[in-house]
Parts: sequence; C-alpha cells; structure tokens
Amino acid sequence: MTVLIKVKGKCTTDHISAAGPWLKYRGHLDNISNNMFIGATNIENNEMNKIKNQVTGEWAGVPDVARFYKAKGISWVAVGDENYGEGSSREHAALEPRHLGGRAIITKSFARIHETNLKKQGMLPLTFANAADYDLVQPHSKISLLGLEKLAPGKQVDCEIKTDGKVSKIKLNHSFNEQQIDWFKAGSALNRMKQIAAKN
Repeated sequence: MTVLIKVKGKCTTDHISAAGPWLKYRGHLDNISNNMFIGATNIENNEMNKIKNQVTGEWAGVPDVARFYKAKGISWVAVGDENYGEGSSREHAALEPRHLGGRAIITKSFARIHETNLKKQGMLPLTFANAADYDLVQPHSKISLLGLEKLAPGKQVDCEIKTDGKVSKIKLNHSFNEQQIDWFKAGSALNRMKQIAAKN
C-alpha cells in the first residue's frame, strides 16, 4: 500500500474531516470527502493539504491525491501520531478514508471512539507495537500487511515497510474482537448485518 499522508503531531477528527462550511455536505459523502485530511499537517513539508502524489511526483491536495489513487486501484494507508482521532465523534472522519480508497490507519495510539468508528467502516486501525517505528515510515514508503486472513483477537499483525530498497519488518497491534473481525471481513459492520439478515 502507498502512504497517502504521514501526519505530524495532533490529528483530531476536525483535522480529518473539517466542520464549518463542510457540514452542509453531511448528506453527500462524495462531496464532504473533499475535506479529508485538509487540516492535517504533512510531516514531509510541514504544510496542510499539500502532499506528493507518489505516482506522478506532483504536489496536490490530500483528497485529490486520494481520488487519483482510488481511480488507479491503488490502496493507501495513513500514518498518525498519538491519540489519533480525538475530539468529537465525527463519523465522517471514518467514512471518508474508506470512501476514497483507504485500507488502514497506522498510529502510535487512537482515541477509542474513532478507532471503533474505523472498524465499523471496514478499515484497519493499527498501532505500532514499538512507537519508535513511526520514524521508519517515510512518505514514499510502501506498506505491506501480512497474514490478515488470520487476523485474530490479541494476535499482532506483521508489517513490512519498504523504503529506498530497504525492508523493515515490524509488529502492529490491534484491538479487534471476534465480532469486529467479522465486520472487517465483510467490508463493514453494515455489510455484516446484511449477511446475517440474509441468512435468517
């Protein structure tokens, strides 16, 4: 997976999905997704809403690059710092990354409610077993999550970070229980509910 953005410092739900004038689009996921991560600071240049497209090499807004990757079928991951997703429990902060092709969010730690919201959307909220491994990820790194078909409660996820020809193997933690793993396998909690309803 490609790194969409490596966030520097605090990243609240307002950094992930800005409020204000954007709230008028709450009923239209594709429109409101144009605010995704526009308030987050990119560690590569200390700027907001300016990241490098790893395919074209051009700099653009975060939602624009995410849409480019999605159109090309490129899965992406976002990398965050401590207490990622703190603040108001804004569901769009979990809906938007999934809508624009995100697969995982890897951080030092999560705010609990946002972590659960990500799980409900079929995303993988993962934390570095060793917080210092945050420094191994560069904006141009490629991330591989191994053995997800064997995802189990309490079992760490193996991760490979490929940067400039070097491969670093690290461990990631998760807090999924059995029910939440079923959400992930189904693609979201809603998909899982549909599966259960179809059987009854």
